Amino acid sequence: MVGRGRRFLWIRGGPRGIDAPHRNRIQTLDRIANLIGNYDVVALQECDGGSLRSGYINQVQYLAEASGIPYWYQQLNRNLGQIAQHSNGLLSRFRPLDVTEHKLPGLIPGRGAIIARYGSEEDPLVLVLMHLSLSKTAQQRQLGYIREQIADYQHVVLMGDMNNHAEELLTQTPLKETDLVPLPGTAHSFPSWRPEKALDHILVSPSLEIRRSEVVSYPVSDHLPIAMDVALPKGYVRPF
Repeated sequence: MVGRGRRFLWIRGGPRGIDAPHRNRIQTLDRIANLIGNYDVVALQECDGGSLRSGYINQVQYLAEASGIPYWYQQLNRNLGQIAQHSNGLLSRFRPLDVTEHKLPGLIPGRGAIIARYGSEEDPLVLVLMHLSLSKTAQQRQLGYIREQIADYQHVVLMGDMNNHAEELLTQTPLKETDLVPLPGTAHSFPSWRPEKALDHILVSPSLEIRRSEVVSYPVSDHLPIAMDVALPKGYVRPF
């Protein structure tokens, strides 16, 4: 049995977003908070953990509090001290079993993934938020690592800026060993002012019913947000 649809959103903060000059930066944060308040699970990328770049605001925490989402988790990927704290973030209205962070392999450090598990220990829903490198060689290594993390699970959601098109990801990388279902090929989100490429993805297991998917026309960065309404098996979400 499945419950009602749960709304997943991926959104990127910068460039041209929440790293803008101070007055516009706060306005943009509040615009993002207004949007994400309509979703159950939100993946954030290109956020700042509280440095000069963000006016010393932990943007993941700010967005959680401003949108009324009770749980947040920040992964610091590039620590440039007071200059910048490049981070991924997870916001969730539901209580995860556990959340772990992972450094993705690559010649240049700074790419990471957050893995959250929901539901039961025996058969959890596994949510992976990640930001892949531009290099195809690095992507192969990074997706090989992700494939190992999800290999034993039936219900999987992968979200993030993958810097590649779904067809290549699912046929030319270690993800070809999965049966993940992508957004439609027409779901172009980059660049936000004239979307022509589908580099941002929500990929889900066929065990999860997709009720709706879309690119959200809400430009706050150089990528548009992407969203999916997924029906999860009953009992897999526990609200705070």
